[in-house]
Amino acid sequence: MFTKILIANRGEIACRVIATCQRLGIATVAVYSDADRNARHVRLADEAVAIGPAPARDSYLRADAILAAARQTGAQAIHPGYGFLSENADFAQACADAGIAFIGPSAAAIRAMGDKSAAKALMQQAGVPLTPGYHGDAQAPDFLRAQADGIGYPVLIKASAGGGGKGMRRVDDSAAFVDALASCQREAQSAFGNAHVLVEKYVERPRHIEIQVFGDSHGNVVYLFERDCSVQRRHQKVLEEAPAPGMTPERRAAMGTAAVNAARAVNYVGAGTVEFIAGPDGDFYFMEMNTRLQVEHPVTECITGTDLVEWQLRVASGEPLPLQQEQLHIQGHALEARLYAEDADRGFLPSTGTLRHLRLPAANAHVRVDAGVEQGDAITPYYDPMIAKLIVWDVDRDAALRRMQQALAECEVVGVTTNAAFLRRLVMTDSFAGAKLDTALIEREQAALAPPDATGDATAWALAAVAAIATESAAIADARDPYSPWQARDGWRLGVAAARRLTLEQAGVLAVVDATAQGDAWTLLRDGHTVTAHGGLNGEQLTLQVDGQLHRARVVRDGGELYLFGAQGVRRFTLHDPVSEADQGVVDAGSLVAPMPGRIVATLVASGTEVRKGTPLLVLEAMKMEHTLQAPADGTVQGFRVKAGDQVGDGAVLVDFEVA
Repeated sequence: MFTKILIANRGEIACRVIATCQRLGIATVAVYSDADRNARHVRLADEAVAIGPAPARDSYLRADAILAAARQTGAQAIHPGYGFLSENADFAQACADAGIAFIGPSAAAIRAMGDKSAAKALMQQAGVPLTPGYHGDAQAPDFLRAQADGIGYPVLIKASAGGGGKGMRRVDDSAAFVDALASCQREAQSAFGNAHVLVEKYVERPRHIEIQVFGDSHGNVVYLFERDCSVQRRHQKVLEEAPAPGMTPERRAAMGTAAVNAARAVNYVGAGTVEFIAGPDGDFYFMEMNTRLQVEHPVTECITGTDLVEWQLRVASGEPLPLQQEQLHIQGHALEARLYAEDADRGFLPSTGTLRHLRLPAANAHVRVDAGVEQGDAITPYYDPMIAKLIVWDVDRDAALRRMQQALAECEVVGVTTNAAFLRRLVMTDSFAGAKLDTALIEREQAALAPPDATGDATAWALAAVAAIATESAAIADARDPYSPWQARDGWRLGVAAARRLTLEQAGVLAVVDATAQGDAWTLLRDGHTVTAHGGLNGEQLTLQVDGQLHRARVVRDGGELYLFGAQGVRRFTLHDPVSEADQGVVDAGSLVAPMPGRIVATLVASGTEVRKGTPLLVLEAMKMEHTLQAPADGTVQGFRVKAGDQVGDGAVLVDFEVA
């Protein structure tokens, strides 16, 4: 077994690998970019080496810098994690040439499976079922469109060298094919350095089921059962679970055997995942093989009682697999949700900023949290915006589902927008709760997934008003001279009850609340409606009795922002100060601004063009995904302030737009 390894990655997976190494007594070396100088994985590792500037191409994708760090620190092996160089055959070969073990498959196996077109041909020879499509080298747009026409729509364009939903588009008719192809190729080139694509038949209402395989250098290959990863948006996984609901023993055995055959076809060593598309008729088709550990590997660990990172370390050091096929069994059910810094209500746009408050569920026998960040860390525009993975386990799916609902309710994040509320709504949809799974589930459940309109909830406004006053009072109590009359903000009046007028905003709705307090009794007037309540704030816990019902919320104050975390999720209010805001300018409603930092890919119309609301105006690339920005209303594009290739910041004005 190794005594020291280097982890060529960052964030959650680097922390995950470190945890297993610490348990096994293996020293770890972290690498970090300038943006990650104080990151959690750097703090956890025994040693850390700087490898370059923030952009991944200048740091985490620099094989030479990582190998130099391994030699400098005396690391015997390199764990690549996932993403970055994990499926880079040249990097794996460079490790071997340097006499440093690569904790993963051989360069030859990575090459064989890394090109999706070549892999399809190899799988056909191995008898693994394939989706009908074109997997050849010809890439002329007209030729590929003719192939798609022959396959029959809808089709799926996929980057040959990629994964994670990047460089992938569904196309429903011939007229839309060429534009979709160009977008896929740009995205594939940016993400993987290879614009080559393949075209396949799009299976209607498919399930995405993947098989975890593991091979060693002694000729043993096993499968550790399946994961259902059907719940996706933009072809990126949102929820994963193991085992797959409704899987029969016969189908599990057939898919497991096919996955093992796929691994044997390339003499596979290490952890790998064979991904299949499964149709409603019971047929399944090979999609691709990921030659690395997957993000969702914890659910497999939960149902099999294994540590797959430990397996990776043992196999890479030359040991045989810890268990054989007949020794592997499924126990219970596990679910995983990916907590991201993203705004689900704005098309899942990434959110950046400092995690000024972060509270995640406590780990126990049923709940596991894999996180790459802690309170005070930053989510930057340079890398994937994952905050943590929430993994739950219980004896069956229904019990695990209840665990997940509870875990999501306990997530508290301030500083960035997260998808926590969206995930809570998602796991409670009829489709997911009833295991009616396919890759279109999110689109099908749009009505249930829309955020509820809570702006008419009088109790929520009352809680916010009391919380705003109480947090101010608490801040005064903590001040240097709490008895100074100049610090008092309690609205005291001689001979009458203390009163305050607050201007609050929630979800774009402004309201004025008049609050009168006598001890712990409150009278709150909003829009002519009066709410009476009793209670107050104790530390961060707000307890308020309204109309005989007790309401509780944890309160976090962040400047003028007020967050109430309760049984219904999070409510965010903005406390407006009319005096300080009086001189602030108003942003031109006709301007189009960048929703996040990124790079301009293309402008799509000429200056002076009259457009309708929703017309695509330009393409912005962020987090290696393309986002098309549209006209906010009917009007005229007066001019662009940016050009292709420009880097822009969050909120930068991109287009001067005159509303009709």
